[in-house]
Amino acid sequence: MGSATTQARTATTEALTATPGVDLDVARELFAVVGAVSGSAQLSGALSDPTAPAAAREGLVTAVFGSTFREPTVSLLRRAAEQRWSNAAEFVDGLEELAVRAAAVADRSVDIEGELFQFSRTVSSNGELELALGGRMGDSSAKVSLVSTLLEGRASAATTLIVSSLVQQARGRRIRALLRRAEAIVADQRSSIVATVSAAAPLSAEQQTRLQNALRARYGAAVSLNTVIDPTVVGGLRVQIADDVIDASVSARLADLRQRIAG
Repeated sequence: MGSATTQARTATTEALTATPGVDLDVARELFAVVGAVSGSAQLSGALSDPTAPAAAREGLVTAVFGSTFREPTVSLLRRAAEQRWSNAAEFVDGLEELAVRAAAVADRSVDIEGELFQFSRTVSSNGELELALGGRMGDSSAKVSLVSTLLEGRASAATTLIVSSLVQQARGRRIRALLRRAEAIVADQRSSIVATVSAAAPLSAEQQTRLQNALRARYGAAVSLNTVIDPTVVGGLRVQIADDVIDASVSARLADLRQRIAG
């Protein structure tokens, strides 16, 4: 990712924070724009052309999308188009990130990170499902219908929108990678950290609260817990945050003891 794209992503994220009226309809419209722009090399190139004046790129946004979408959506698109992006592909990825962030902003009451994580676990444990959702040959509308069926009653409208949109517009990317990226984007938008907790049995609400408080004190940010039941974790917990692993399981302590004894 180029430095221009990094700065552009920061600017569009700040614009989202400052834009009133961002709801799921805005997020849905932004995802629709991603489909339109990614499907047209001419449009994506024109909107991300660094040699064109920013005002011209903003004017193109208004001309193409102004009569179709709501003002908050068009305003965010104009803000994205006026930035300098390293290339057209990263501009499209930036719009997709903006759409995911909008969904996170639209409904702060639900655990989107956790729902994305659980769906990712479902996909990773079922090869046929992963192929059905991520295969290049499948019909996109059928994939969206399958996602809706799988998530109905199990996930929020925001999560369903994110997953359906990513599956429909995978652009050759693996579905598990898309879900992990979306989870990280949502966590970043909410200024939280995602911790994957492996335990032999489900944690009680009190245990989750104590763990979240301890991790918050250590990392200086709110922590969202994704719990994986793993019978091989004998007592204690194994916590992973990005590349940082905290292994407080009995098996880990025994392994450490054996190493000490072996000298």
